[in-house]
Amino acid sequence: MADNLLSSILCLLLVFLINYNAQAQRQFQGSFLIAQTNGVISSWKSPSGEFAFGFQQIQNNGFLLAIWFEKIPQKTIVWSANGNSLVPQGSRVELTRSSGSLVLKDPSGGHIWSSDEVGASAASYAAMLDNGNFVLANSDYDDHYLWESFDHPTDTLLPQQTLVQGTKLVARYSELNYSNGRFHLILKNDGNLVLYCTTIFSVEYNNFVYWETNTEGNDSRLVFNDTGFVYLEDKNNGTLLVELSNKGTSTQDFYQRVILEHDGVLRVYVYPKREDSSSMGWSFQNWTHLSPSYPENICTSIKAPTGSGACGFNSYCSLGDQDRKPTCQCPRSYMFIDAEDPIQGCKQSFQAQSCDLDSSDADMFTFYNLENGDFHYSDYEHLFPMSEDQCRKSCLSDFFCAAIYYDGNSCFKKQSPLVNGMINSELNGKALIKIRKDNNTSSTAEFVDTNLMMNKNEKSRLVVIIGSVLFSGSVLLNIILLIFVAVSRKWKPKAVTIEPNQGMQGLNLHTFTYEELDKATNGFKEQLGRGAFGNVFIGTLEMEDRNLVAVKKLDSNMVKESDEKEFNAEVNAIGHTNHKYLVQLIGFCNEGQHRLLVYEYMRNGSLASFLFGLQSRPNWLHRKKLALEISRGILYLHAECTTQIIHCDIKPENILLDEFFVARISDFGLAKILKTDQTQTTTGIRGSKGYVAPEWFKNMAVTAKVDVYSYGILLLELICCRKNYEAEIEDEDDMILADLAYDCYACIGGKRLEFLVKNDEEAKEDMEIIKKTAFQKATNIEGKTTAAIVESLNNLFCC
Repeated sequence: MADNLLSSILCLLLVFLINYNAQAQRQFQGSFLIAQTNGVISSWKSPSGEFAFGFQQIQNNGFLLAIWFEKIPQKTIVWSANGNSLVPQGSRVELTRSSGSLVLKDPSGGHIWSSDEVGASAASYAAMLDNGNFVLANSDYDDHYLWESFDHPTDTLLPQQTLVQGTKLVARYSELNYSNGRFHLILKNDGNLVLYCTTIFSVEYNNFVYWETNTEGNDSRLVFNDTGFVYLEDKNNGTLLVELSNKGTSTQDFYQRVILEHDGVLRVYVYPKREDSSSMGWSFQNWTHLSPSYPENICTSIKAPTGSGACGFNSYCSLGDQDRKPTCQCPRSYMFIDAEDPIQGCKQSFQAQSCDLDSSDADMFTFYNLENGDFHYSDYEHLFPMSEDQCRKSCLSDFFCAAIYYDGNSCFKKQSPLVNGMINSELNGKALIKIRKDNNTSSTAEFVDTNLMMNKNEKSRLVVIIGSVLFSGSVLLNIILLIFVAVSRKWKPKAVTIEPNQGMQGLNLHTFTYEELDKATNGFKEQLGRGAFGNVFIGTLEMEDRNLVAVKKLDSNMVKESDEKEFNAEVNAIGHTNHKYLVQLIGFCNEGQHRLLVYEYMRNGSLASFLFGLQSRPNWLHRKKLALEISRGILYLHAECTTQIIHCDIKPENILLDEFFVARISDFGLAKILKTDQTQTTTGIRGSKGYVAPEWFKNMAVTAKVDVYSYGILLLELICCRKNYEAEIEDEDDMILADLAYDCYACIGGKRLEFLVKNDEEAKEDMEIIKKTAFQKATNIEGKTTAAIVESLNNLFCC
C-alpha cells in the first residue's frame, strides 16, 4: 500500500515538474529578444534544450529569426521568418501586449515580419516545443494553437510534422543565403506532390515540373512521423499513396529532418544523438532505390526548352562520385559571372568570333571536348549524316555556333547562351565547345574589362542610331532603319558549277528548249507557287550536280509587253549574279511566246511559310540570322554585282530557304537593271501591296531605296512574327504593322514598344536596349553616308 502511495506521489511530482518546466519555457506578452553579436545567441529554448527560437547571425550579412537544433555544433536551421530580409544588430522580436502578435522590427522600428500576417493574433504566450514546433496560444490547452511554425514551413520538415494540401517547401537560394531560391515542393489540392523550378533571374516565375508523384487524394498530406517514415497518404480514407522513405530511425537516437535543398533535391538527413557525434555531422539517407522519392540525377531531370537547366546559362551540371550532389562548372575558357554565385552562370573569357564573313577569325578557334556532355534544347541546326570533322568545320565557319553535340552520325549545332548543360554517362556522344586557340590575349582581367567597356560604349552609340532612324517622324524613315540593321561588308561568293551549254556568251547559264522544260515538269503539273508575273513549277533535270529545279513560266501578258531585247538584258544581268544569299539562276528558255526561267530548287519553301505557317514562333536568334542574310543579299544586288539590280519585290514570299534554312532571295522577274552610270530609273509601279515604297505612287524616279523600304516592312514582320497587314485583328489601328510600330514608339493608344513583342521574351530583351538607350538623345543621320550607317548597324545587330 505504501509502495503504491509512494509511486503515485512520485508520478504526481514528476508531472508537476514537467508541467512547471514547460510553463517556465512559455514567453508571455511583452517578452522579447534582441539580435546581438559577439557570439551571444539570443533565443528561447525548448524544455529539453534540443531546439531554440531566436536570432542567428548569418556570416556578416545580418540576423535571421529562426528555429534551429540547439544541441549540435552546426546549430542547423529548420525554419526562418525573414530569409529574404536579414536584419541588423539591435533588431527586436516581441510578443506584443497590444495585439498579442509576434512582431519583428529593425532597430529603427521598421516592420519586417509578424505572425498576424499569417492569421495569428491575440496570443497570450509563445513557446518553443521539444519537437521543433514554435507555437502561439491563448490558453493552457496544448492542443489549441493560434499559430505554429509547423503550419508554415520554409524548406524543412521535422518528425511529427505534416505538409497539407496547398502548402509548400521553398528551397533557400544557396547554402548560406536563406532568401527564396528557385526550387519548390508543393502538395497540390488534387493530391499530386510536385517538385518544380522557377527561372533563375526571376524566381517568382515558374518554369516547369521536374518530378511528381502523379497521385490523387481528396485530403492528402505528406507525413514525416516520429519513427522517421516519410509517406504521402489520403487522410480521408487512410490510403497510402506514396512511400518516400521506409528506412525509419528512432527519434530517441537520431535527430532527423527532411529538406528541399538549394540544389533542388529532396533529402532525409539524420544526426546521431551521441556525445561523440560532433565530428560526424549530418548524413542523408540514400533513397535512390525508390526513384519517385527525389530525382536520382538532378542534372538530367531539369531540362526544358526554356530556362537554364539545373545550373546557370553556359555552365554544366555534374554529380559527385561519392555524395551524388550536383556541382555547377564552367567549360574551359569560360568563367563564372559571379564566383560567389555560380547559379548566375558563365561567360566567355575570350573574344567572341567575328561575324564579318571576310574575316579569317574562324581559324583562331578550336574545341573543348566534354565527354558525355550535352546542352539540351540549345540546338538550332541538325546535320546528318555527317562526320565529326565535317561537324567541326561547319561550326567553325558559323559565328552563331557556340558548341556542337556529335553522336557518331548526327551533328547538332548549339547557339548561345548554352542551356541545360549536363554530364550524363548514359549519353553516347559528346559536346564540343568552341573556344579560341590562343587565349593569352583575352584571359587577363584588363582585356576582359576593356573589351566589355568597348562593347557597351559602342552598342550604346549604335543603338542611338537605330532608335533615331527607326522611330523618327515618317513611316518611310522608320522602315529605312531596318534595312541597315543587318548589312555588312563583302565576302567571297560561293560558286555554283553548272554545265555550260549554248547559252549567252560569257555566262554559265544553260539554254533550254520549251520541249525540255515541258518534259522536265511533266507538262507543268506540279505547281510550287505563284511568283511575280508567273507560276513556278517543280521539275527534274538530269544535270551534273542537281536534279530538282524550280521553273518559272512567265505570264503571256508579260511576254507581250516585254520585248526580247529587254528580256535578254535582264537574264544577262541576273546570270552574272552569284551569291550565297541569292537563288541561283541555272538557265532560261526564250522561244517565241515561251519565256521561262530555271532556278535551283529550295527544299524548305518560303520565308512566309516558315514565319507565318508554324504554330510556334521561330527562334529569335534564327530570325536575326535570316534578317542578316537577306540584307546581305540585297546589298550584293545594289552595290556588289557587275550591274546594279533593283529587285522591286522584296517580301517573305520571295525569300526562300535552302536545306539548311539559309535565306536565299528569289524571283527576279520584276528586277529593274540600272546601267553603270545610273542611280535612278523610271518605270511603272512594280511590287506587292504593302511592300511598295511611296516613290512608286508619286511619279518619282525610283532608286535602290525602294528595296530598302520593302525590306524594312519584311524586317518588321521578322521582329514581330506577324504579317504587315492582318484584317482579322479586332483593333483596326493594329491591322497595319508599320503604323502599329510607330504608334508603339509614340505611345499612341497607350501602346509601348513592348507591345510589338509582348509574347516574345528573347525579342523583348533587344527591344529593351532600344527603349532604354536609343531615345535618350536625338541623332541627326541626314549627313551620314549609307555605308557608315550600314557598317555601324551591322556590327550591333550581328555581334
